[in-house]
Amino acid sequence: MSINKYRPHILVLPEDDANRQIANGFILDSNLNDRAIQILPPAGGWRRVVDAFKDIHAHEMQKYSQRRIALLIDFDQHREKRLVSIREEIPPTLIDRVFILGVLSEPEDLRIRINKSFEDIGKVLSQDCVENTRSLWGHDLLKHNETELDRMIQSVKPFLFN
Repeated sequence: MSINKYRPHILVLPEDDANRQIANGFILDSNLNDRAIQILPPAGGWRRVVDAFKDIHAHEMQKYSQRRIALLIDFDQHREKRLVSIREEIPPTLIDRVFILGVLSEPEDLRIRINKSFEDIGKVLSQDCVENTRSLWGHDLLKHNETELDRMIQSVKPFLFN
């Protein structure tokens, strides 16, 4: 199914295939409105995520006021620096509809530490959002997302989850 550009929806722009698999697990939740979310192809690096956002998606978001986007990146142990750098490139008119999330290091590290597949990680993260819990979002490699996650949940939960 495809999204309706004129209704509230969110795009997910993953950095790499591991992040794409996590996003795919997230959308498998039966409580999720699959007509309100679309996973885009991996960009091929966090810098390419930002470039794709600036070159393609920022313009589209100006046209479609109901669109939100999650930039799913690896922070590679440079969270603060990377977050500031990315936010500086987001137009002020869009900042409330752009969410930057990711593993503190790399998804592979999270997969190894919790012994789950990327898809299963996505399922647990989705369930946390549905149930307002932080069972996995509270993990050492994910807890840094708390502020951004709270902002995103407030924005998307009304249309994303049944």
